[in-house]
Amino acid sequence: MDSVHSAVATLTQSANTLFILLGAIMVLAMHAGFAFLEVGTVRHKNQVNALVKIMTDFGVSTLAYFFVGYQIAYQTHFMVSASELTAGHGYALVKFFFLVTFAAAIPAIISGGVAERARFYPMLIAAALCVGLIYPFFEGIIWNGNYGVQDWLETTFGAPFHDFAGSIVVHGMGGWLALAAILLLGTRRGRFRQGQLVAFAPSNIPFLALGAWVLTVGWFGFNVMSAQTLDGISGLVAVNSLMAMVGGIIASMLAGRKDPGFIHNGPLAGLVAVCAGSDLMHPVGALVTGAVAGVLFVLLFGYMQRKLQKVDDVLGVWPLHGVCGLWGALAAGIFGLEAFGGLGGVSFLSQLIGALMGVGIAFGGGLVCYGLVKALSGLRLSEEEEFDGADLSIHKIGANGVD
Repeated sequence: MDSVHSAVATLTQSANTLFILLGAIMVLAMHAGFAFLEVGTVRHKNQVNALVKIMTDFGVSTLAYFFVGYQIAYQTHFMVSASELTAGHGYALVKFFFLVTFAAAIPAIISGGVAERARFYPMLIAAALCVGLIYPFFEGIIWNGNYGVQDWLETTFGAPFHDFAGSIVVHGMGGWLALAAILLLGTRRGRFRQGQLVAFAPSNIPFLALGAWVLTVGWFGFNVMSAQTLDGISGLVAVNSLMAMVGGIIASMLAGRKDPGFIHNGPLAGLVAVCAGSDLMHPVGALVTGAVAGVLFVLLFGYMQRKLQKVDDVLGVWPLHGVCGLWGALAAGIFGLEAFGGLGGVSFLSQLIGALMGVGIAFGGGLVCYGLVKALSGLRLSEEEEFDGADLSIHKIGANGVD
């Protein structure tokens, strides 16, 4: 019997390692979605820069998280012998791989907001600071119980802050960090003339659509595999993600009057919002959550473009990730309740406080981080470089391979 138990334990551990590895690969693939969503949205003269930023941001983020951020969040590190790292079929290593794909989503989100006018190396330095310090600080509070905040929320309001797959921990952080960077960078030149908005049309709708589809497919690894073990997997998370995605599509189609940019960002808005409560909600609650997120994105993006002239958010990452992430955290505290068909074990007040805490840490940290980099080296391309485009100014080659 001992040998049978040992064999079962080994099989379980190896299966869990494979499970979370597949999740890491699916979320890694989402970074291609971020890249093509940005490539399709920016002007042609900035397409190469969009691709390069997402790739290099991932590399820098991995180093920052491996050597600094992961230890801040989880009080563990990998500076031990390889023989120790292989324990449990290397599950701890693969868990890091899974979580670093989440962490690297932060600069990928920010990239879309600051596109077309940001300098290269200063933004990489800022990305390393965000992933190495700001993000893991909040991640550790929520997902590792650091500093006793979750215990206080549970004692005071009956439940800790619940964010199953990162509506606030990942997307909200990315969106509100991006807002700080956008404000410090300023508006793209030529965006407004005599107070009137000048539309910069997307360069490639098919690439934009491809990016949206890659993101939506990978999101099922992002959400479902946040269980991190096979015994924690739930079909409820998958169907809730699906319903929120569909809610975002239909709502953005109606509110955005069939605009392809809104329709392809609508499912992303729904998926951002459902991350927090996807393991708790009834599918109808997830549908409503996604639909509200789709409308929020369309209305706020339009308002931002027309009225908020200091917020030049190229891809709309603040409304998409920041505001919809905030809504998702609150929605988990509503539709996660048993009274609304959810599984319960959640408190609206805890959701409100935890979400606002995340917003404050992200926006405040972003102002400090990007403000420091701006003061030391500057964040923005020169007027001539911006006119020529980031592709030629930074990378010395255009999207078609000619200069």
